Amino acid sequence: MNIDEHINYWLKSAKNDMDVAESLFKSQKYDWCLFIGHLVLEKTFKALYVKNNENKIPPRIHNLVKLAEMSFLILSDKQKYFLDEVNDFNLEIRYPDYKFEFRNTCDMEFTAKYFGRIKEFFKWQQSLLK
Repeated sequence: MNIDEHINYWLKSAKNDMDVAESLFKSQKYDWCLFIGHLVLEKTFKALYVKNNENKIPPRIHNLVKLAEMSFLILSDKQKYFLDEVNDFNLEIRYPDYKFEFRNTCDMEFTAKYFGRIKEFFKWQQSLLK
């Protein structure tokens, strides 16, 4: 796969996941919406990793801050803090002891706030790929 195909692979998957997250939000599956939102950002960081690392295969990690650093992106402290919060969405939906508590946290207001910020971050990431 050449570099453009490789980047497109990750970006196409991220865009598909964003559509899924939108559907989940509309269906009031708020916990899963935020979980998929994490995947959107993760996959887009992997596209940026490919771009900034000469078409190397991205590492099989899920930590958004680490992926950004490995992609040579300079993040503000505010951006890092936000990504750390989104990292939690990846963990809290996977494990039963966190899952039910997280589901109760994810009301419409909480989810709308974070999902809106995920969408903004995704737009910023996409601008870096142009």
